[in-house]
Amino acid sequence: MRTDEVRDLYDRALREHARPEGPGVEVERAGPVVRRVGGPDDWNGIVWSDPELDAEGADAAIRAQIGHYTALGHGEFEWKLHSHDRPADLGDRLRAAGFVPGPPESLLVAPVEALTSLPGAQLPEGVVLRPVTDAAGAELMARAHERAFGTDAARLRHQVLARLERAPDDFVALVALAGGEPVSSARMELYPGTGFAGLWGGGTVAEWRGRGLYRALVAHRAAVAAERGYRYLQVDATDMSAPILTRLGFTALGTTTPYVYRPAG
Repeated sequence: MRTDEVRDLYDRALREHARPEGPGVEVERAGPVVRRVGGPDDWNGIVWSDPELDAEGADAAIRAQIGHYTALGHGEFEWKLHSHDRPADLGDRLRAAGFVPGPPESLLVAPVEALTSLPGAQLPEGVVLRPVTDAAGAELMARAHERAFGTDAARLRHQVLARLERAPDDFVALVALAGGEPVSSARMELYPGTGFAGLWGGGTVAEWRGRGLYRALVAHRAAVAAERGYRYLQVDATDMSAPILTRLGFTALGTTTPYVYRPAG
């Protein structure tokens, strides 16, 4: 896999020519940036900026996007900065404008075919994998998320239900159950026409970690992606998951950092 070629393909297919993720979300080209705009429970923010953007243009684009999202009444929005974006000091300029950076994540990609039959990807004894296809499944997925990460899953619940209701064909959600209790969950976004599928939300409750659930969920989603003709799996990986994914065969294309803007007051 040629890292530079795959990164260029990723930038064109998933960023510059991004598509709406879910119902009610719009993708807009606004001068030198591409942004997603949705409701308050959707992800709102900048996904791409022109690689020829200079310092003056960057400052103007930042001001314009603050004005746009503020006028829409959004409580916050994100500028998703990639380590190869330009100008080189774009992160500093975002901070100066009031954006707050979150923890950086590793941008990882792997060929789908290399992940469909991972060694040791069997589910642990007593665990069953259930596709999430209805509200009951979405509730189990939310419970697994809350138990794994210790955070509120209200937004996740909303997004999963919305996808299942209005756009289920390009979305895969899974929950692992042990004794009827949710112990892990994961989802996959399929991006038709791009060759990419995105892995999201892989989380396992503490007492079930280290037993192969994460690996099994990756392999299962890779098999689904392969059946549907996708070439690459893409992940924005935390420090916890990046080492695991690297051992499974993912390659780093760089890093992404969420810069979040919240209007004062």
